[in-house]
Amino acid sequence: MLGYDNNFSIRKQAKLLQICRSSIYYKAIINNDSEVANLIQEIYLKSDCRYGYRKVSAVLNNDGFNVNTKKVLRLMQEMSLQGIYPRKFINTTKRDSAHNVYPYLLEGLNISRVNQVWATDITYIRIMDHFMYFIAIIDLYSRYIIAYDLSHDLSAGFCKITLEDALSYGVPDIFNTDQGCQFTSEGFTEILCREGIKISMDHKGRCFDNIFVERLWRTLKQEAIYYYRPETIKELEVCLKDFVVWYNHERVHQSLKYKTPASLYFSN
Repeated sequence: MLGYDNNFSIRKQAKLLQICRSSIYYKAIINNDSEVANLIQEIYLKSDCRYGYRKVSAVLNNDGFNVNTKKVLRLMQEMSLQGIYPRKFINTTKRDSAHNVYPYLLEGLNISRVNQVWATDITYIRIMDHFMYFIAIIDLYSRYIIAYDLSHDLSAGFCKITLEDALSYGVPDIFNTDQGCQFTSEGFTEILCREGIKISMDHKGRCFDNIFVERLWRTLKQEAIYYYRPETIKELEVCLKDFVVWYNHERVHQSLKYKTPASLYFSN
């Protein structure tokens, strides 16, 4: 049996394999922004929201993708992805200084039952060379997706409609969001106050405060969007509907002792 020779040159290896040596050094060039955006999101979520555009660019290049750092920066700005270091980014959680911001209430809280805490967030999905925006409201104890919607823009209107839809199923003690202008808007917070719900908001720049929703986005992207790769808005709508049904009623969670979110949510 031949042993591995660390000094075996690339030229000799290429000759034995009968391939062009230059192909070994080749890095794939991807110009499609949608494909690059999907790769960036996957790397960003795997880093638990830590990586900025420089590290994301490095991972892409290490994985064999020749992507310009400026493109990564531009796409991360458009997707509102930011590393843990402070930096100016255009994002979906941009705060309106005229809106009230509420304290974060989940620090050290033992979440032990359904409808104790609900949380929401918005994520982007690139489709047909532009972004669609997906909102989901989940119960943090069971991880059950109570309501969701898809929008062409980031107006507060579709967030309020989704909230009203969720409240037709139940009323939580606490509702947690980020400090985005959609969630700090008077119309959105008025609905929560009307129902006597305590409002909690993440600290600025702390994606870990809403980590359960971030994990939902990772599951959505990896197990639905990247897998089925919808090419039209209609296909995306069907993909999202099927995902929510599967996630709630079929996907078991290790953290839930391998139960489904629906079985836990409706058993209490």
